[in-house]
Amino acid sequence: STKKDRSPREVQRLWQRPWLRTAGLGAGLVLTTLLLWSNLGAEDGVTEVLARRGEVVAGRFIEVPCSEDYDSHRRFEGCTPRKCGRGVTDVVITREEAEQIRSIAEKGLSLGGSDGGASILDLHSGALSVGKHFVNLYRYFGDKIQNIFSEEDFQLYREVRQKVQLTIAEAFGISASSLHLTKPTFFSRINSTEARTAHDEYWHAHVDKVS
Repeated sequence: STKKDRSPREVQRLWQRPWLRTAGLGAGLVLTTLLLWSNLGAEDGVTEVLARRGEVVAGRFIEVPCSEDYDSHRRFEGCTPRKCGRGVTDVVITREEAEQIRSIAEKGLSLGGSDGGASILDLHSGALSVGKHFVNLYRYFGDKIQNIFSEEDFQLYREVRQKVQLTIAEAFGISASSLHLTKPTFFSRINSTEARTAHDEYWHAHVDKVS
């Protein structure tokens, strides 16, 4: 007979088999756990989507309580955020500006490149990854650098930096003049090439600058 033709007594006998009963109970337990996990995750008040893929966000900010550690720094007026949180926006710079900035990074990185998976280009200091070392591209290439980067490139970089600075200052309620870049500030290019030096591995503890 087919499964549809089984009598209630046959079904009962099948269910009395230990392995079938265990499998059924296990499947039910897994399903119940998944449903509870899904409901708790959606209603715990912690999980919150800041921005969805494909969404263009003009400006969104989720405020959180500031750390009590800031209370000991109130004497440095203007350096302490008035509010804390996480923000996202897609309109700090235009798509054209983003493409131009990427072009600047690609031009600089094409002059060198790490043997490992991570290469950097720092327009401020001139640091450029070459093989297993770093060189100062301004000294290394000298006057030839003028044929690589134009004055328009550097001007765009300054303008983009200023736009980012103003956006952060406005979001956190602080003065833009109190914000400064924390060097080193560089472009990164990362690929799947095997690491050759510690600089290619992000997890090593290090100090960028002591002041």
